[in-house]
Amino acid sequence: MREQDVLVVGAGPTGLMAASQLARWGVRVRVVDAAVNPSSGSRGKGLQPRTLEILDGLGVSGRLIATGRFRLPIRRHAADGTHQDVDPHPGVEPTPDSPYARTLVIPQWRVEETLRELLSGHGVEVEWGTEVVGLAQSPEGVSVELADGSRIAASYVIGCDGGSSAVRELLGVSFLGKTDEDVRMLLGDVVLDGLDRDHWHMFLGATGRMLALCPLPATDTFQFQAPLLPGDPVEPSLDAFQAVVDEAVGTGRVRLRGASWLSRWRLNVRMVDRYRVGRVFLAGDAAHVHSPAGGQGMNTGIQDAANLGWKLAHVLAGADPALLDSYEAERLPVAAGVLGLSSRLLRVPIGSRGEAGKETLQLGLSYRGGPLAPVAFEGEVAGGPAVGSVAGAAAGPVAGDRAPDAPCVTVTGRPVRLFDLLRGPHWTLLGFDVRPEQPAGPVRVVGIGTDVLDNGGHAARAYTASVGELVLIRPDGYLAIRTSSAAAVADYLSKLGVDRLDSLGD
Repeated sequence: MREQDVLVVGAGPTGLMAASQLARWGVRVRVVDAAVNPSSGSRGKGLQPRTLEILDGLGVSGRLIATGRFRLPIRRHAADGTHQDVDPHPGVEPTPDSPYARTLVIPQWRVEETLRELLSGHGVEVEWGTEVVGLAQSPEGVSVELADGSRIAASYVIGCDGGSSAVRELLGVSFLGKTDEDVRMLLGDVVLDGLDRDHWHMFLGATGRMLALCPLPATDTFQFQAPLLPGDPVEPSLDAFQAVVDEAVGTGRVRLRGASWLSRWRLNVRMVDRYRVGRVFLAGDAAHVHSPAGGQGMNTGIQDAANLGWKLAHVLAGADPALLDSYEAERLPVAAGVLGLSSRLLRVPIGSRGEAGKETLQLGLSYRGGPLAPVAFEGEVAGGPAVGSVAGAAAGPVAGDRAPDAPCVTVTGRPVRLFDLLRGPHWTLLGFDVRPEQPAGPVRVVGIGTDVLDNGGHAARAYTASVGELVLIRPDGYLAIRTSSAAAVADYLSKLGVDRLDSLGD
């Protein structure tokens, strides 16, 4: 029986993200999936700006952007042959503090492929055709039984095995919510003739059925989406998809030449009431499923994994085990909010979503008031309290908020972004017009004004920082505290046991 620090069950975006996070921290991780091969379907086809920031921390956002597309106007075709082009995110543009302002259109299989390559670079390969059929926990770890009768011993297990999660079922965790058989959809990746690839095409058929055909960047395919109506064939087929196209577009105008993936989908809106049972955690679709409206599913799962990965790595290296309790406390409310948002957007056209559309970008997600970002964190400090979410805070981001980017330069004049400095398996301590003292633990210290220069004032504006202020940023890119006291930083890290850790990972 091979022993591992962590067994990840499921090799979709969530599981691959979790494993990549753990591997870069030096954790022994193994990834298994019951499927025989990777999925070939586009499924989720968009990475939101906040997810791209998280992936930037792994060094893969540039690779993904090279095969994706930020600007893809929606072309709404009318029955009389006219059309209207709509910007899905009108007025949204990159800024110095938010370089990824728009959704990146990219098929889910491409995201998975990129993360598998990243994971392979750490010496970890997905074990396909490996089904989990049993779990047994003890105070020391988890024994996982596989379908072939073998077992894996691990300190912790993360169930990332989708909406029909075997791990969730074995834990006996309820999947609360509903299945709506009246809301069903045909989905597929098709090759076609008759449409340009510079627009996301939408048609309204004579029956009132909406057909969407979205070109998938750096491929020859379009993602096909259309509601399933009474009387439609039960099994998806290219002929059935062609019939929908003919009804919506007109016979002979658009011809489907082939398909790499055809599927049916029905609306499930469900989530768990707990993300953890002992040494086993749930993440991604194993913990929450919802409407595809707003492109939230893959993104929420990736961010679940980013939240949990560094915490597990820290605890395995000797940090306070109570740190793991913050995973559910921070992520469960996010999932509940996403379920509500995606349900509200289900019947609202893209381009007409207003503020709700901005919410889908996920840049406003925050852990304010949570266990790692209390309303006012006060340690035993000299020189004033550490600032949490409200008390004494400046006008900029506060504890629990995402850390903004900013273009700076090194003292030798080389351009550098704050995101470049956050990248890597470590905490980051920014000092504004001061070089902070080096705290104990895996913390990178950066003096803005000493190590890097904020010539354009972008960092000062993004953080609304005062002279001498210290900003501690978590490994997942969220603020921990703001303070003028080095003692407050040390106290925060000590409370989590981070000061007991040596330098970890790569």
